[in-house]
Amino acid sequence: MRSRNPVFSRRGFSRDNGYAGFNAAPQAGGPAVATQANPYAQQAGNPYATNPYAQQTQQGAPPQAPAASGAMTIDDVVSRTAMTLGTVIVTAVLAWLLLPVDEANLNKSYGIAIGAGLIAMVLALVQSFKQRPAPALILAYAAFEGVFLGVISATVSTYISAGVVTQAVLGTMAVSAGVLVAYKAGWIRVNRRFYGFVMAAALGFVLLMAINLLFSVFGGGDGLGFRSGGLGIVFGIIGILLGACFLALDFKQVEDGIAYGAPREEAWLAAFGLTMTLVWIYMEFLRLLAILQGGDD
Repeated sequence: MRSRNPVFSRRGFSRDNGYAGFNAAPQAGGPAVATQANPYAQQAGNPYATNPYAQQTQQGAPPQAPAASGAMTIDDVVSRTAMTLGTVIVTAVLAWLLLPVDEANLNKSYGIAIGAGLIAMVLALVQSFKQRPAPALILAYAAFEGVFLGVISATVSTYISAGVVTQAVLGTMAVSAGVLVAYKAGWIRVNRRFYGFVMAAALGFVLLMAINLLFSVFGGGDGLGFRSGGLGIVFGIIGILLGACFLALDFKQVEDGIAYGAPREEAWLAAFGLTMTLVWIYMEFLRLLAILQGGDD
């Protein structure tokens, strides 16, 4: 399982990454015959077939969640996600309190926030390309991401609207709850076609935002205007919808990882992916609300 934020390449559903996504669907022929080299062989397509925590299945049905202590469970995912998100929240609150954004200190605080954001991006990229999760690396990413979010949120709250941060948090929670309900109810079907559509849309979105940023840096102003005015509102809504789609992909990865008996350490990758996606949704809400209330962060 390799969870990824839309900014980065999602390898979680690739054919060769060792994850039981929909690209590795079980074959209808039933479980494979166990061999001496692979005593835990299961049905074709289960990348954890060599995992002693995985269980035998019948007639192509998804494996049941393993009872072995070394396999990932939903409790593992929840606890790791709580730790990662908790780190983001704590450091965001500390940054809000300790890095003032008044006129005398705004440039200094903003500089620290940009530096923290760049460090968080580098740490996220390093973890994204690692084959195994590194809890210290993930928590360090969360800490620096929190500093960035704290200063940005304080700035928007101070210069645009005091209630915009609360609204963005509530919006993020509402989208997360809605996607979870829709996913569990089967209203969202995460399959190969869904994944391809979301990835294509996310790639186009990120490229447009990168071009807009380049025009903004070298040409001044709002670049091509994709992040301000009417276009900013449209792209803000698209960004939130993309975040919701990636949240559904994260839920699918967690569900498949548990069903196929992923090792417990994979829960850290699930927490990493969920945190990155929630941060994405929050930032899009914050930007959209800033535009709607008369400004742009």
